[in-house]
Amino acid sequence: MTTIGTLQRVSAASLSKILLGAQDAVAAGDPTIAVIDVRDDDYIGGHIKGSQNVPSRSLDAMLPTLVRQLQDKETVVFHCALSQQRGPSAALRYLRERERLLASRKAREEDRAVPAGEEEEGKSAAAAEETGPKEQKVLVLDRGFVGWQELYGTDERLTEGYRKELWEDGYWG
Repeated sequence: MTTIGTLQRVSAASLSKILLGAQDAVAAGDPTIAVIDVRDDDYIGGHIKGSQNVPSRSLDAMLPTLVRQLQDKETVVFHCALSQQRGPSAALRYLRERERLLASRKAREEDRAVPAGEEEEGKSAAAAEETGPKEQKVLVLDRGFVGWQELYGTDERLTEGYRKELWEDGYWG
């Protein structure tokens, strides 16, 4: 079972390469990565381009919806300002909710399973497996948005709404 300590992290440099490489897929309307920013009142001064803000205070209510929205993503990256508490906690809660929903779906499918030898023509157990959930990497952005903006705050390919003057004195959180 994944814990806060075993969550995989991604550096700002690695994430920037992934995001720049994924821009073609985004332009085609099929992004393979989602970035979830769980900052609350500190969601000011910019954000990673294309990220979705889901404030940590409303995350629990949003988790089932978020799992469904992100089910086709290959990678989901969570972060907050520093990715020390809210970001990792959100990633862990997301993983657990995803596992819970997948187990619930699997149980329902098993309850509806057609006995062996009675499958519909052209369908098989292997075909049913192919429609199962996509494998998904869940990562935490190392050093959060504070670390991100130090490297990519002014890079408009990667950051939107950046306000340098808010960051000149460091993070105030």
